[in-house]
Amino acid sequence: MPGRAQLRKIKLSPEVAWYLISRGIPLPACPPKHKTPEPRTLPGARFDPERVDRVLKAFGLLRHTQGALAGQPLVPDPWQVAYILAPVMGWVRQNEAGRWVRIIRECYVDVPRKNGKTTLAGGLAIYLTAGDGEPGAQVLAAATTERQASYLFEPVRQLARHAPALSGHVRALAKKIVHPRSGSYFTVVSSVAEALHGANVHAAVVDELHVHATPDLVETIETGTGSREQPLVVLITTADAGKPNTIYSRKRRRVEQLAAGTLVDPTTYGVIWGASERDDPFSPETQRKANPGYGISPTAEYLAGKATKARDTPAELASYLRLHLGIRTRQQTRYLPLAVWDRNAGPVLDEQQLAGRVAFGGLDLSRTTDLSALAWLLPDGAGGYDCLFRFWAPEAILGDLDKRTAGNASVWHRDGLLTLTPGDVIDYGHIRQRIDADLDLLQVAALGYDRWNATQLVTDLAEAGAPVVPIGQGYASMSPPLKELNTLLRKGTSRAPVVRHGGHPVARWMLDNLAVQMDAAGNVKPDKAKSGDNIDGISALVTALARAMVAPKPKTSAYDERDLEVV
Repeated sequence: MPGRAQLRKIKLSPEVAWYLISRGIPLPACPPKHKTPEPRTLPGARFDPERVDRVLKAFGLLRHTQGALAGQPLVPDPWQVAYILAPVMGWVRQNEAGRWVRIIRECYVDVPRKNGKTTLAGGLAIYLTAGDGEPGAQVLAAATTERQASYLFEPVRQLARHAPALSGHVRALAKKIVHPRSGSYFTVVSSVAEALHGANVHAAVVDELHVHATPDLVETIETGTGSREQPLVVLITTADAGKPNTIYSRKRRRVEQLAAGTLVDPTTYGVIWGASERDDPFSPETQRKANPGYGISPTAEYLAGKATKARDTPAELASYLRLHLGIRTRQQTRYLPLAVWDRNAGPVLDEQQLAGRVAFGGLDLSRTTDLSALAWLLPDGAGGYDCLFRFWAPEAILGDLDKRTAGNASVWHRDGLLTLTPGDVIDYGHIRQRIDADLDLLQVAALGYDRWNATQLVTDLAEAGAPVVPIGQGYASMSPPLKELNTLLRKGTSRAPVVRHGGHPVARWMLDNLAVQMDAAGNVKPDKAKSGDNIDGISALVTALARAMVAPKPKTSAYDERDLEVV
């Protein structure tokens, strides 16, 4: 067995590595850029190698139908077993009825073209239809148009027609593959109405997720799996052009957050292959890094030809980067990386020890039906800050917030990190009470707020003598403090953090959601429209820093540091 360091490097769990070695399957050399954790720490979970054996045996009964491999057994590549088939099909636990079922219910595979993902998905579709032991299984191939869906379904139909081992077991019709023995079928859907006909879905393969303009079809399929014991929705795709707020961007973002540990959901598994924007796009090393099937499919010659066209024709470059290197061509650069934020955490603060310290605040009051945030920055006199965060939300949105945070919102509330106010809309009275308490605890120099989102709360605070200050949210006001926050965080280390936030999980989630806008002059500001979800805590932090940066420095005297000298 490889050591822990080697397993981390190639992103394999010990269970999957053992399986590959025990079955004589070579360890892969091209790990994904992002890989979500396998559910190995879930209570009751175990890895069942025989389940993976059955899947690989079923694949071996199928035959290639095109090209040089036509007629040969369909044997998955080592990387496909290591990073897709074994993790998804091997991890099981007992359900309430005492039956062992798959843990993973959604599998997301994002990989450049020509890496065999459609053939892999087709083999899975046949297995889930005829070999998964599910009576009356309804398995769907979903795409935005019937023509697109046929690109997945037709190769599967040909597999079913030409595999001798399937003769007499399945019937390949024009738009449906039927397994009479179990009463199961595999068919094509390209609209919500068609998907609703299969409202008791056992499995689905969604092809080229990035071309789905709306989430309707995918969400209809997902909700149709509710009555099955071990449903599986497989999403296969290449990278998109970086368009925000699509079903692709939502799914990919969620996988990236799961991979980073920002979210936790053992039922969702995903792998993303792709090069970095810093890599030489034309080198074979970069092509190999982004394409796990490099050298077989796609061939080195094929990618070299695509690279030549991209180098010589600028119009081809964006297509080459997206389709063959897995780079989202208009993807926003992560302005504040999660790793940089994490290393500045420092210890969790004892608020009572902060009594009397100078503080600068930022208040972000979002819509009355979402989260609102308050951030306090306390200068330490040495160029750094301690941070305090406060978060509120109406209790009626907790269910929705749990969906957006994989159940973490309830944990945040339980741990006292998120205050829920009664009713459907946020009760600003609770926010006022907390601010009043903080005004008594801290020596508040200024409390900044969005001048375009002033509320009665701000008016009441001003009338009570609180040092509220309006702060614009445009480039002129936001760029200096956002750039300063970036600089401070990058200066910090785990041993010497500069912006100490105590690892507050709500703020961390918001930081991971953050996207920024940049103008032609290089000015930046938080971009709520393009962010993955709520970022109000980070906006509040930037607002607080805007006030801290312009505060007059305390005057000092030479006698503060030394005694009177007579010369």
